[in-house]
Formats: sequence, C-alpha cells, structure tokens
Amino acid sequence: MRSWVSRPKVAFVCVHNSCRSQIAEALGRILACEVFESFSAGSETKLEINADAVRAVRALYGVDMTRTQRSKLLSEIPSVDIVVTMGCNVSCPMIPCRHHEDWRLEDPTGKDEQVLLALIEQIKANILSLKERIQQGKI
Repeated sequence: MRSWVSRPKVAFVCVHNSCRSQIAEALGRILACEVFESFSAGSETKLEINADAVRAVRALYGVDMTRTQRSKLLSEIPSVDIVVTMGCNVSCPMIPCRHHEDWRLEDPTGKDEQVLLALIEQIKANILSLKERIQQGKI
C-alpha cells in the first residue's frame, strides 16, 4: 500500500497532447479530483485541442476544455507519480514516475462520432479504475 503525502499527480501522456490525453485530463479532474491531480502533456504540441473532443466533452460533461486546458510539452508539467500513456502507435514519450501504465487507446482523429464517444467511455472507465486502485492502495 502506497502512502502518498498528498494526492498523487497523474500525467496522461501522448505524442501531440491534443485529444486522448486531453480527454483523460478533463475526466480525471471531473471524476477523480479528490483522489489524484490530473495533468496531460506530449513530446509535441498542437495549436489547439482536437475540436471534436472539445465538443463531445462539453456535451457530455459541461466542461469546455479550451477554457481549462491547453496543449503542453512534457517539460511544462510538474514531476508526477503516475504516468499513463494513451497508446501512441509509435514510441510514446516517457517521463520518470513511480507507476506507469499504457491504456493502448485508438486515436479517434478523423473517425466518426461513435468511435469518439466509445473512446470517451473507455477513458471514463479507465479513470474510475485508476481512482479505485489508488484508493485501495494497489498503486
């Protein structure tokens, strides 16, 4: 069982930090803020967060990611305890941490709405699982 001094910091990491990792950061803040702090970052950035992701998260959760988040480089986030890579289909960026896991999520960019909505549901399930494992001291 881990003994955290404060809430652990979780980084959701992808190459461009524009869609999957941004959704995970937003859902982490919505669904698990009392258990862990959420950040997202990438080895590269995009000028804007994926518009389809912004629209879907706003519709489902009432949160406008363009007001609360931006695409960030790995160097722009604090040191973290847990790193979750999204499944980059290339070499995912790595940063030092106590625990790492890869969610192997498909990039929904350019795919239909149902793919995006299914991805958001999977991220939600993964966030809730991570939250529970942290609460139970399994991470």
